[in-house]
Amino acid sequence: MKPQFLKITILLSVIAIIFIARLAYLQLLTDRYALNAANTSIKTEYIIPQRGVIFDRNGKIMVGNQPAYEISFTEALMKPDFDTLEFCNLVRISPTDFIKTIKSIKSEKYYSKLTPMTFMKNMSREEIARIQEIIFKYPAFSIVSRPQRQYEVSTSGNLLGYTNEVNERELKKDSIYYLPGDFIGKTGIEKSYENDLRGTKGIQYIQKDIRLRSIGSYKDGALDKDVITGKDITLTIDYDLQRMAEEMLVNKQGAIVAIDPTNGEILALATGPDIDPNLFSGPQKTKNLYRLQMDTVYNNRPTFDRSLQAAYPPGSTFKLLTAAAAMQMGVMDENTIFPCGGGFNYRGLRVKGHGGADPLIPAIQSSSNCYFSYAFIAIMNKYPGDPTRGVNEWKKIMSSFGVGEFLNNDLAVGSKGRIPTGEFYEKRSGGKKDWTSAYTMNGSIFNGMGQGDVLLTPLQMANSTAAIVNKGWYFTPHIVKSIDGKPNPDPRFRVKHKTMVDPKHFDAIIKGMEAVVLRGTARGLKSNDFTMLAKTGTAQVPQGKDNSIFVLAAPADNPKIVVAAVMEHAGFGSTWAGPAAVVIAERYLTGDLKREQLYNKLVNASFMPEYQRQWVVELKRKGLYKEPSKDSVYLNKIQNELRTATNANQKGKLLYKRDSILQKLKNGAKR
Repeated sequence: MKPQFLKITILLSVIAIIFIARLAYLQLLTDRYALNAANTSIKTEYIIPQRGVIFDRNGKIMVGNQPAYEISFTEALMKPDFDTLEFCNLVRISPTDFIKTIKSIKSEKYYSKLTPMTFMKNMSREEIARIQEIIFKYPAFSIVSRPQRQYEVSTSGNLLGYTNEVNERELKKDSIYYLPGDFIGKTGIEKSYENDLRGTKGIQYIQKDIRLRSIGSYKDGALDKDVITGKDITLTIDYDLQRMAEEMLVNKQGAIVAIDPTNGEILALATGPDIDPNLFSGPQKTKNLYRLQMDTVYNNRPTFDRSLQAAYPPGSTFKLLTAAAAMQMGVMDENTIFPCGGGFNYRGLRVKGHGGADPLIPAIQSSSNCYFSYAFIAIMNKYPGDPTRGVNEWKKIMSSFGVGEFLNNDLAVGSKGRIPTGEFYEKRSGGKKDWTSAYTMNGSIFNGMGQGDVLLTPLQMANSTAAIVNKGWYFTPHIVKSIDGKPNPDPRFRVKHKTMVDPKHFDAIIKGMEAVVLRGTARGLKSNDFTMLAKTGTAQVPQGKDNSIFVLAAPADNPKIVVAAVMEHAGFGSTWAGPAAVVIAERYLTGDLKREQLYNKLVNASFMPEYQRQWVVELKRKGLYKEPSKDSVYLNKIQNELRTATNANQKGKLLYKRDSILQKLKNGAKR
């Protein structure tokens, strides 16, 4: 026999031996097939575990549990003399609804006569107390206790997420654990840490007689499995900071992100508009979820987490990265002076700007558009005649800061933003290898000052700032500090990522950030209690007013917190995003709110008129706009009440009123 055939024969023999051994084990040494053979007399009952509790970093409970009740239906237990009318009176539904529900249950894909199926859900403790002593008369129906989430906070719905019934895709993905009717984390922390939070179901094997009545445990419970409660999770979030950030984002669209640059722990992850997580529980849960998902008025989209999913032009905050890349590529150093005077003028393009013919530190201090436009031109021209090569080298450096890339963290959603390649500009310029003659057309030079085609998420802004103040390294930002009291075991969050920029290049950039606070564009935000490194950003956007952006690190000599704030269509970075970032840093570092006037300024401000103006423009563009009516005025009133409502039930009622008016307005527009 040839050697190759001998190897194949040996391999097949080994596989056959393993297969036979496995079959013997299953049939002779386990009860698996015995249970299947006795399927008509031994039934499996599952005990649903409590989900793990979610705490903030200081031990505050953010999400706990409360009992929720359902009524299940098992067709095989239905008596021939079942009194439909009497049962309907007991559970307070009409016979028509009863028949409709039963038909719906029987049409479900996973329906079985022997399997309990959900008949009614989200029942109150009072409803169950009323029927539990009588329901025994109807053995096909039984009360099921299923834990439901209880929220101890009134903000951070996007961060925490919610649970809901598994869908078909989720059942296919993990059919070993989940059964129809089970709950699973759908968004936020509930989704990303589902396997830890869900626990392990208890299993009881119950012997049944021919009428499916229980007659005792199979083998006296020797094969039963105990229920294991889900693991408690402690977040890196400081809820005091988180709450303050959410409060400052009321009546605004944007985000505030704070991280600890020494370890990558996320201290605050706020998005505006926010969601009260209490809307995720109770009998109105399904309606509330639908309304939140459909809320697009004024481009609100409350279920869109702007801190992670929104990619913004970073404005002048990006100039710090432009300087780092240009110095690393050797096309400038901290003493380089570009021909700036009253703005940027190049090949017929003029951009207004601050600063004159200065080196790097004063250019950062004054946020010179001219300086950083020339810096990016130098990046493109590093390889004469081949700008694509220069831009691709720049992109690699940017990627090492975690921008334009997914951060590979423990958050359920995220965007990688955008850092364009040289090929991107080649295509835009009609395939030209040397596309620099089309500067003014392709807009690539605007990348140097954070406009152009560069897009970053607020989390990326905070993380790249951390890499700068750390002089070239960062830990992956993450949201969970410990699981069941033990440090988060995920190895991704213990790796120190190093950027491609030599640490020596960061000294001048950091001095420039310090100058921004001491005598530059953020001098009005200087604190008497701690030192800061900062950069303002005012990003132009086509829809309307500029976005206000600000990044800071504090204290300056040894940063313990980095904050990035974005306020959509608000105006100057130092006017709106800056105060928000300073308030968060101040509260974290001093334990107190020293400058309450900054906090109150943000809490009381509203940018809704600008959002409303943009919405009207969009409706007009689509031909859907009508002059304001009484309904429109009432809609504005409800919108304002909705943004200040603190009670979940009140919010639910306001959402219902708002949806009714919107539908009326929409129908009127169509006519």
